[in-house]
Amino acid sequence: MKNILIIGAGKSSSALIKYLLDKSNEEHLFLTIGDISTENANKLINNHKNAEAIVLDVYDKNQREKLIKKADIVISMLPARFHIEVAKDCITFNKHMVTASYISEEMKALDAQAKEKGLVFMNEIGLDPGIDHMSAMQIIDKIKSNGAKMLLFESFCGGIVAPESDTNLWNYKFTWNPRNVVLAGQGGAAMFIQEGTYKYIPYSKLFRRTEFLKVNNAKFEAYANRDSLKYRSVYGLDNISTMYRGTIRKVGFSRAWNIFVQLGMTDDSYTIEESENMSYRDFVNLFLAYSPSDSVELKLRSYLKIDQDDLMWEKLLELDLFNPKKKIGIKNATPAKMLQKILEDSWTLEENDKDMIVMQHLFGYEINGEKHQIESSLVVIGENQTYTAMAKTVGLPVGIAALKILKGEIKTPGVQLPITKEVYEPILKELENHGIKFAEKEVPYLGYNPNHVMG
Repeated sequence: MKNILIIGAGKSSSALIKYLLDKSNEEHLFLTIGDISTENANKLINNHKNAEAIVLDVYDKNQREKLIKKADIVISMLPARFHIEVAKDCITFNKHMVTASYISEEMKALDAQAKEKGLVFMNEIGLDPGIDHMSAMQIIDKIKSNGAKMLLFESFCGGIVAPESDTNLWNYKFTWNPRNVVLAGQGGAAMFIQEGTYKYIPYSKLFRRTEFLKVNNAKFEAYANRDSLKYRSVYGLDNISTMYRGTIRKVGFSRAWNIFVQLGMTDDSYTIEESENMSYRDFVNLFLAYSPSDSVELKLRSYLKIDQDDLMWEKLLELDLFNPKKKIGIKNATPAKMLQKILEDSWTLEENDKDMIVMQHLFGYEINGEKHQIESSLVVIGENQTYTAMAKTVGLPVGIAALKILKGEIKTPGVQLPITKEVYEPILKELENHGIKFAEKEVPYLGYNPNHVMG
């Protein structure tokens, strides 16, 4: 039996575990799933004979090393900051490793050692990053192989709620780590290049500088990802005049989210005294001027110039933000953690709710003096609260990559992301068997999206 160690059994691991268990008899696999709590892992294993769940504290060096020593390959589904200790152990004990996270500087620093030992350290092999890299590189390589010059690349991706489960005014529910949603866009200006002009959007303006796009005749909006520029060299597009990556939401979400940004509720840099005893109403009042006579509602509407009949106001009321009885209940919480707690009350998927992944790439290129544009789109609908579209599109590429590394079908060593044909061709092909397939079409070359309001 080949031993696969999966560390972390959170929201995105359900499809990964199911995929590997479905293959376990045929491929002679045994899964060990380690997490701080075994509850979710046991539920996903469902007494399967080829898997076991164990309690694992990733900070317990002895236990971690013991498990990694026994494994043939290690999959880390932990938050990104925990990968590095696992990765160092994989170097020490000569084990391949797979993660869905962005490559950190610490991970990159292990590249030479991984190559020297012939180890594949595959990162960014989930959805975004992951499927976006693979699907983009497949088309970019095809365009370039015909002798064309790339002029434009725009890429958008979002995890949102499916239309049949869209039951709130925000048209949004959490389909992955809520903390990442609350902190999205922080840590520096969004950077991209548009028609040869560099553009920078500070966090304070990010959610008011959106653009619109259509996927399968449905209209969406997108806000800019933090650093689109670094992908020019990653994709071999150093001289491209337009490079933009954005996050998809339903129309109207960003304008409403901007309220939290302007108030300071998404700040994660300081803690609030006695946060555990505060009501939702107290939390809102933290960010408003003192007034002995005006209500919290009046102060907020006045400060943000929101009319009482504005949909923005209805969205805030729907979250029960002004409830004086509901307590935050988290000690020494940051504003971002307090906001997350409030949003989880309203935006958690119900058991039979379905989520939706939407991705779209635009490729502009020139060949024989003529300009062309390709639009490539993907829509995936989840099954329920456990087997979400998010879990499917993150977990399946991770599982497929791990199995192909284990079987020696992906063998180029080093710390990498999935941008080579050796990696993307077989994985994209297998993903099609699971209903993850892009629809491509030629569209008129525009050079830019005429719906941009990015300035």
